[in-house]
Amino acid sequence: MRSIGGVEAGKSNEGKKNKDGAQGAIEEGSRFWKKLKIFLGCMILSSKEKGNSSDKSTQGRNVRKDIVRQKRSKRSSSTNKDEELIANSSNLRRFTFHDIQNATSNFDSRTFLGRGGFGTVFKGWVDERENYSAVSPTRIPVAVKTLNPNGFQGHKQWLAEIKYLGELYHPNLVRLVGYCMEEDKRVLIYEYMCRGSLEKYLFQRGTMRLPWRIRLKIAMDAANGLTFLHEEASRAVIFRDFKTSNILLDKDFNAKLSDFGFAKDAPVGDKNHVSTEVMGTEGYIAPEYVMTGHLTSKSDVYSFGMVLLEMVTGRRAVDQKRPAKEKNLVDWLRPRIRSKESFHHVMDPRFEGQYPIKHAYRAMKLVVHCLRHDPTARPLMSEVVAELKSLIDDGMLYSPSNSATSPSIPSTSLGRIHVGPSNHVAANKYGLRNSSEPNVPSRFQASPLDLDSPLTPPSQNPSVEQ
Repeated sequence: MRSIGGVEAGKSNEGKKNKDGAQGAIEEGSRFWKKLKIFLGCMILSSKEKGNSSDKSTQGRNVRKDIVRQKRSKRSSSTNKDEELIANSSNLRRFTFHDIQNATSNFDSRTFLGRGGFGTVFKGWVDERENYSAVSPTRIPVAVKTLNPNGFQGHKQWLAEIKYLGELYHPNLVRLVGYCMEEDKRVLIYEYMCRGSLEKYLFQRGTMRLPWRIRLKIAMDAANGLTFLHEEASRAVIFRDFKTSNILLDKDFNAKLSDFGFAKDAPVGDKNHVSTEVMGTEGYIAPEYVMTGHLTSKSDVYSFGMVLLEMVTGRRAVDQKRPAKEKNLVDWLRPRIRSKESFHHVMDPRFEGQYPIKHAYRAMKLVVHCLRHDPTARPLMSEVVAELKSLIDDGMLYSPSNSATSPSIPSTSLGRIHVGPSNHVAANKYGLRNSSEPNVPSRFQASPLDLDSPLTPPSQNPSVEQ
């Protein structure tokens, strides 16, 4: 029995072991499948995340493509509008950028003329006919102005040049020959004015001295240009940036207005001004325009008065290089022009006394009227032209005996110059109404020179004033 019991006990133990082994194998297999499930689950999750990420990336690319398409669409729309505007200027030639490169020898430094707010200017040569030819015997010199995309003046001003100079033609406006609009490149091609700007002759050392009669001729040419814009053009235009650097001279010193980037259409109908952002150059901007943003053709008249004053005195409207009390030309001039003894010494010393003293007196009176703070009290540009023409005609009789060193005393006035509200049709065209009510605050009614009283005639025997 023991043995049998021993055998039975052994069998029992062996069965237990086998049972435990089987159970362990089952548990191990279960763990394996659990791990496999977890692994497969992670793989599926990772695959989904990658799929989502891929979808997001694809969506991002699609959004970027949409933005690019929108930008291209806007650019295309803008370009179409530009093309439509330019199409109205049918007389302008369209150049390719390759044409421009050929014209300037690929913008060779030897063709460089200058740099301004618009961009860089080069001298070039183009065929006089429509089709450009590098070997044509009829090539003409031109000024090539390239737009600086990061400059103060931009595409809007580029279009303004085309808008006005592409439609307006006058002997005293610089002629726009053509343009280039290719991708982001913007170029304007003008007739070449070989003597450059009036600014150079007035203020740069080493330039030839401009005699009195030539200065009057230049002033009258510039005034003729403004008269055309204000009173004769099919639509009235305000130049808005009249200054010596924008008056260009040809070989015969004929003057023409250039740079129409800031020009604006004048008010029409019942409007008496254009409300716009104040643009222009310090020293030349009319006070009512600075104070109110109201722009009229009389703003140009004020600017003309400042330029004429610069031509008479040889000083800049604002010169930061001078001592504090002399930086502003009007402030420097005011006390001197009231003195008989000092009148001669406000004249440009480069005249060397060679000018008719009575003409200098009349020119200064004209300056005073142009600089009146009440815009309705300033003359029309056509009236300015009439006075300048009278000065030039009278100058035909000029001889050195009538110069500033002569003891003769002028006794003249600007009787033909308008100094009050105008009944002229052109004045109403620019919104200048007949009214006793001033258009600007009372503190702006007087001339900045404070010379509403008669201008003191020059002294007979001027003394030298240091």
